[in-house]
Amino acid sequence: MKIIILGANHVSISLAENLASEANDITLVDPDADLLREVKDRIDVGTAVGMPSYPDVLRAAGAEDADMLLAVTENDEINLVACQIAHVLFKTPKKICRLRSASYMSSEGLFSPGAIAADVVISPEQLVSHYIERLIDLPGSLQVLDFAEGKAQLVAVKAYYGGPLVGQEIRFLREHMPSVDTRVAAIFRRDTAIMPEGSTVIEADDEVFFIAAQKNIRAVMGELRRLDKPYKRIIIAGGGNIGSRLAEAVENRYQTKIIERNTERCEYLSERLNRAIILNGEASDKELLLEESIEDTDVFLALTNDDEANIMSSMLAKRLGARKVMTLINNPAYVDLVQGGEIDIAISPQQATIGSLLTHVRRGDIVNVHSLRRGAAEALEAIAHGDKHSSKVVGKAIEDIELPQGTTIGAIVRDEEVLIAHDNIVVQSGDHVIMFLVDKKRIPEVERLFQVGLTFF
Repeated sequence: MKIIILGANHVSISLAENLASEANDITLVDPDADLLREVKDRIDVGTAVGMPSYPDVLRAAGAEDADMLLAVTENDEINLVACQIAHVLFKTPKKICRLRSASYMSSEGLFSPGAIAADVVISPEQLVSHYIERLIDLPGSLQVLDFAEGKAQLVAVKAYYGGPLVGQEIRFLREHMPSVDTRVAAIFRRDTAIMPEGSTVIEADDEVFFIAAQKNIRAVMGELRRLDKPYKRIIIAGGGNIGSRLAEAVENRYQTKIIERNTERCEYLSERLNRAIILNGEASDKELLLEESIEDTDVFLALTNDDEANIMSSMLAKRLGARKVMTLINNPAYVDLVQGGEIDIAISPQQATIGSLLTHVRRGDIVNVHSLRRGAAEALEAIAHGDKHSSKVVGKAIEDIELPQGTTIGAIVRDEEVLIAHDNIVVQSGDHVIMFLVDKKRIPEVERLFQVGLTFF
């Protein structure tokens, strides 16, 4: 596929890295020639220097025969104009637009046929705030991913000493919980991925990824670790786009406070939010945190744009007694440094955004893509189509499907039913098949597996 990516930032560079490793023809466009030179030395991509929304720059980047345009610059207006130009001048088949402003996102009819020509609109802020909301709703989880509109969930937890399953083989999970069907999809042990088998022993401090129907998630978590009490009190540091969206989503269910340093922004938040308490001040102010009973706070969330400020305020909150600390970190190099120490969960906005973007890039009716463990592995949701003559999966039992190496099927969602993958289950047309890949180089093979042959048509 020939793909043009506009903007050289954390998200676009990670995306280019992901796609270039899968034999796509990638061109990165940005006004900063030095930055593009750096990227080109690291990744096998083409580059074009100039303003991403200018027609001549897009032409030089190869827009005339591009299959897809990904407009992911930091500027909403540039992204919108670039999509429109790609549509009018170059007839680009697919245009994906990243938007940060809630005003654009909430304006009805803006992206309807005949209006702004963006086929897919992605809001990183919306994705990240929804991701954090799921983590708050499921105490003790490190990652929560939805499949088939939330019918099935993939959850990552850290196995602790004292958990019923720690020190035992995975197959004992069924004996412990005969009425609950689940599957361990992946285990990360000391930063290494392990493909789990029935005989794999779960060790303390393992990061265990398991999939189950949404209603069974808490029961499975209880087998791996002591269940955390539901959260009640939340403090959000930073009332920017992510902080305000999150507060809006949770203020009716949790006691929510926002610490924001900008007075004007505080006034805006107090008008927009109904129940959340808005505090004007610095999140790293020890006296302010103590005044607001940080020791009784269940979750402290540092969600400003400044990584260093987020890390320092989180560490302070933890020292002062906050039960759980979640920190937004834009620099990928920091994420592995801080997670698991003072900071319980480091949240990477890039990973949330990249997963959503990759969903629209994948072939073969892949409807969901999630990065596991900050990109170390991937979870895919694909819809099976066709019949036993035209499809490589339909009409076959799971044990007979020729899966690429390092790939496992975790579950199948059929209508409203979640079927945990056992060897004898036969895939039907219309099934949502959820898979895990430890080796991302195998993704094109998975895509081909779910492409329908010509006999179907």
